[in-house]
Amino acid sequence: MLASMALPIPDGTRLAAILIVICFSAGLNVYATVGMLGLLSHSSLIVLPDSLHAVANWYVIAGCGVLFLVEFIGDKVPVFDLLWNAIHTFVRIPVAAVLTYSATNQLPESQRIIATLAGALIALAAHGGKTAARAAITPSPEPFSNIALSLSEDSAVVFLMWFATRHPFSAAGIVVIALGIIAVAARTVAGAIARLFRDAENAIERGAPVGSH
Repeated sequence: MLASMALPIPDGTRLAAILIVICFSAGLNVYATVGMLGLLSHSSLIVLPDSLHAVANWYVIAGCGVLFLVEFIGDKVPVFDLLWNAIHTFVRIPVAAVLTYSATNQLPESQRIIATLAGALIALAAHGGKTAARAAITPSPEPFSNIALSLSEDSAVVFLMWFATRHPFSAAGIVVIALGIIAVAARTVAGAIARLFRDAENAIERGAPVGSH
């Protein structure tokens, strides 16, 4: 029954819509995104191109599950979450680029590179928006707002990834709206990313918290 519900291997505009969602989700939580891709494939909710079959490997899914738990817990720990998110600037964006490049092997190389750059920029925007949102709630002395934001980010990834398998264009539309909001707040987003690296550098040098985002 599940097999009959599966979408065919996406191509053309459908593939573009799904990749928009994947790249945005990777910018929020790369391990949840890759793990969800693998689980959705095993659940026959989506048929992945051959070039993305590696994400359906159970070792890859298990590894993503472990790292997702580390992020889920560590995301709520001051200093650790600061360093984790700074480091993952260099994980979330490259992974989104690799997923895009792998999924577009049917395109001419020039178009494939453009698509890859677009995927990386979408992930960067999502990562920046996440960083800016964290920076906005940092002054709050209670931990619940940060925990709520973290949970909402994870929930958004799970929902968008699932929703994209049923309604890829609607899911991509939600992402485009979110990207528009981030673009409007571009100066705030850029400042938040710069602050993230400054605080991470200070935390490493001093060995003490200088701020959490």
